[in-house]
Amino acid sequence: MSVRFSEDVVPLSDLKVNPDKVIDRVQESHRPILLTSHGRGVAVVQRLEDYEKTLEELRFVKAVAQGVMVSEVQGKVVDADEVHEWLASWGTDDEKDAPGSGQ
Repeated sequence: MSVRFSEDVVPLSDLKVNPDKVIDRVQESHRPILLTSHGRGVAVVQRLEDYEKTLEELRFVKAVAQGVMVSEVQGKVVDADEVHEWLASWGTDDEKDAPGSGQ
């Protein structure tokens, strides 16, 4: 899902005039669209599913980075079953803190 600046930059006025066209393009391309005002970026329009996937991927990367830091700094090793349980709790009411995070 990489932005194509030749196709994915839309003036805010275009969104105001024809919002359905912009939304359809986002839905079909699965790429975010940069909205501009007076030649400057002001917002991004993205499919909800793609946004949620990006957030989930970011959380995963942060978790991995946190796990690496914990294991390197504290010399701790986290059991794989704890990691699986923690990952399974994501997005639930019972979401757990990262194993070994000390939180």
